[in-house]
Amino acid sequence: MNKLLLVHPLGYRADAAGSDIARLANIMPPIGLAGLAAWLDRKGFQTALVDCYAKPDALSHIRQILQDQKPDFLGLSCTTSSFRDGVRLAELAKSIQPSIKTVVGGPHVSALKAKSLAGYPALDFGVVGEGEETLGDLAAGGWEQPGTVQGLVWREADGTPVFNGYRDHQLVLDELPFPAYEKLDGYPSAYTLPIFNYPRVPNASCVSSRGCPYACTYCDRSVFGRSFRFNSADYMVAHVRYLQERFGTRHINFYDDQFTFNRKRVEAFANQLIENPMRITYNCAARAEHLDEDLLRLMKASGCWMISLGIETGDPELLAQHRQRSDLDLLAERIRMIKRAGIRVKGLLMMGLPGESETSVRRSMKYVYSLPIDDFNLTKFTPFPGSPIYETIREQGEFDETWEKMDCMHFLFIPKGMTRPQLEALFREFYRRHFMRARVLWDYTTMIWRSPDSWRRFWFSAGRFLKYAFGNRRLGEKEDLPEGVKNCS
Repeated sequence: MNKLLLVHPLGYRADAAGSDIARLANIMPPIGLAGLAAWLDRKGFQTALVDCYAKPDALSHIRQILQDQKPDFLGLSCTTSSFRDGVRLAELAKSIQPSIKTVVGGPHVSALKAKSLAGYPALDFGVVGEGEETLGDLAAGGWEQPGTVQGLVWREADGTPVFNGYRDHQLVLDELPFPAYEKLDGYPSAYTLPIFNYPRVPNASCVSSRGCPYACTYCDRSVFGRSFRFNSADYMVAHVRYLQERFGTRHINFYDDQFTFNRKRVEAFANQLIENPMRITYNCAARAEHLDEDLLRLMKASGCWMISLGIETGDPELLAQHRQRSDLDLLAERIRMIKRAGIRVKGLLMMGLPGESETSVRRSMKYVYSLPIDDFNLTKFTPFPGSPIYETIREQGEFDETWEKMDCMHFLFIPKGMTRPQLEALFREFYRRHFMRARVLWDYTTMIWRSPDSWRRFWFSAGRFLKYAFGNRRLGEKEDLPEGVKNCS
């Protein structure tokens, strides 16, 4: 019976974790890895799961598992920014246990496929797309004949990486076990949703669908493609009940790209929660096209507390260049509709898209400030491998492709006609003006009784949050990151 150690890398050196604003604001469990662990356990394998992002000091624990349990496989799930940290963990594993087979998956590998292993001899295999069956086939003996395993990147005798091609079918999501949350050290208290984005604790994150049918220029759909598959309402309700009974969960964030894309399953889910109340509230993300007043009233009655909408930019011309079916008027109407239903609204934006200018940024500010948005998240556009725009990005501006910094917290791409200092100044102004508005300040004040745990977290790290919003640089700026990451292992 093969044993697997599954690891979620931190992405940078452990002593920088305490000042990282992203970790202060939100630590999400690695649901994909936890799902893999549950699926592999069901198939008869033995798995251990370590999340270095939630536990930056977990390196000693990894060493202990490698020495004492001697797993046959090390599985790593990596984004672009954490990929090289994953490589270093693979090197560490082989230095302790030379016979271990190392496997890496996640969006970076799914985007680059065979190229992702080139130059990294410590990585034996890569998993492209859904990982359950590919990793299971590999661990069940496929590593001896890797050319037969669909979805696998492997090395020929001369070391050349080869991709076998995608799997010929997709999983039925209702047949999957619930993620093995219990294998995550400190769950659920070690994990936090974004501050002011939930009313009660403990809270949890779930994924109830895979894929997205849209093809926006900035999104990487390499893992699940443009299909859309989803759990049934019955499965979702059972998942919610399990989280509540097993971990005392009181609020859930559905981390789906398009929670309301299939209206019937959301209606059925909401009706079940109304008919059999569990005193659970939840957040989700949606597109404006898939919301209406009747659905919103039903969702509110079932416990929906916040809906996040991708605005991206408030400049209609810029948005039309990058997003399918862009309609800022429709989006504004739906935002007001959500508020009328009594649900909080969070706007998701990015700055620095190709074609961005100071004029377009100020249009975004004017648009956002004109709407009853309760919260917003402004990220720094990053052209990830696998996104449609990645192939031509260098034609549209200056791009510093430093993987360790490709975390949406750095302006690595500078659009033509703009400078990095200009973008940084506009970024700070956008946040500062948002937080200085009277309506927003009052809304955050009401969180004292609407989300008391958020206020506790805010006061504990108030200086850091305010420095991020008003300071001269982003909090936890890791200027020495490429060198510092070398010390991770």
